[in-house]
Amino acid sequence: MVYLRSLPELYWQPVTAVKEPRLQKDEIIARQIRKRDPEAWARIYEEFFPRIYRFIALKVRNRTEAEDLTEQVFLKALEASPSFKWRGAPISSWLFRIAHNQVIDYYRTDKSRRLLPLDESLASDGIDPEKAAETNWEVRQAIIAVSELTQAQRNVIELRFAGGLSTAEVAKVLGKRQGAVKALQHSAIAALRKKLSRCNDYDRTI
Repeated sequence: MVYLRSLPELYWQPVTAVKEPRLQKDEIIARQIRKRDPEAWARIYEEFFPRIYRFIALKVRNRTEAEDLTEQVFLKALEASPSFKWRGAPISSWLFRIAHNQVIDYYRTDKSRRLLPLDESLASDGIDPEKAAETNWEVRQAIIAVSELTQAQRNVIELRFAGGLSTAEVAKVLGKRQGAVKALQHSAIAALRKKLSRCNDYDRTI
């Protein structure tokens, strides 16, 4: 289990290796997906919607847009399900590849779109005002730090810690080797720790 403890709670997602029983389960689900089995789709939606929403929300930084895009991911998956072929990869890799491409299309189809300031409701639900202010400040600092990474590093960090994917799953989504993903993660975490440490040092001086 891996945690990026230098980042705020929005990024603190446990990541575990994909176990064989999970792959066996995914093989069964894959057959049900092709048949558009309602119960299978309900389980997939319940399990993966929060993770995909969190990943997209950090990409577009707006609750309404993130909810719409997440719904579109599942609609596209449902539309593609009759031709879906399981090749031994986790179902999550398939869904997050759709999500990753959905975000790319979102910005590509309207070049006037720019990264918005953080929608503070993303980080403050159910938290008292003082705690919400603290959490939102931490999230903003983390997002600023992540935005200064390379695109490849950002993709890995967001999929790993916002999406909660394993290294193998991230490699499948991005079409990279696991070794390359691990190297990007290592360099990204080192850069983030350095950037966030500077932010903390500055905060203590004011």
